[in-house]
Amino acid sequence: MVEPLLAVADLRAGYGSAVVLDDISLDLTAQGSLAVLGRNGVGKSTLLLAIMGYTRVSRGRILWRGADITYEPPHRRARAGIGWVAQEREIFSTLTVEENLTVAARDGHWSLRRVYELFPRLAERRRNLGNQLSGGEQQMLAIARALMTNPALLLLDEPFEGLAPIVVEELTAAIRRMIAESSNAFVLVEQHAEIALPLTENVIVLERGRIVHRGPSAQLLADHAALERLIGLKLAEV
Repeated sequence: MVEPLLAVADLRAGYGSAVVLDDISLDLTAQGSLAVLGRNGVGKSTLLLAIMGYTRVSRGRILWRGADITYEPPHRRARAGIGWVAQEREIFSTLTVEENLTVAARDGHWSLRRVYELFPRLAERRRNLGNQLSGGEQQMLAIARALMTNPALLLLDEPFEGLAPIVVEELTAAIRRMIAESSNAFVLVEQHAEIALPLTENVIVLERGRIVHRGPSAQLLADHAALERLIGLKLAEV
């Protein structure tokens, strides 16, 4: 049996005395992909924050390549190969695009040349400061900067939120290419199931901080009744 790249076991986590996640267990293999779906406020982003080490864990374990990292600080998790694209993007606004990309770069598949091929707009604007970019360009930069650390696992927190449909299409195409070209696993937190499910192999759905559904992404995408029941999404019958 192949050892999971990431294993979360019986996790209870939150902030201070507040419990946001409870009884969370999941495995992700190298090159695996997982969509995390659910309505607003169910704990999707908190799950990524817990994996990165930004929450208080009161029960359970987080294993990375078989080693217990439950109480490791975020910077050590990043060095170990976990990349994170926060919902707020958190790019360096006073650095140029190229400086943003190289400030924490590590050797590996993803180089400046490759991320510029993935996001041609960033190549065009490589001398612009972060605060001179549009929202879509900032999101491209946030993803590209995370890729430049060459993570084994990339956590994406609602990367399409608030973007114009044409930009969403561009980002979706880039993520598909990223999947095809590299060997990293990724977890995609997203409210739009119709976007997230075709990009991933497996899915979990959260409700009130607990997993209420898990299975293959393609199977859930095809089950319109389950999508409506779990997350309130109505898809037109084909």
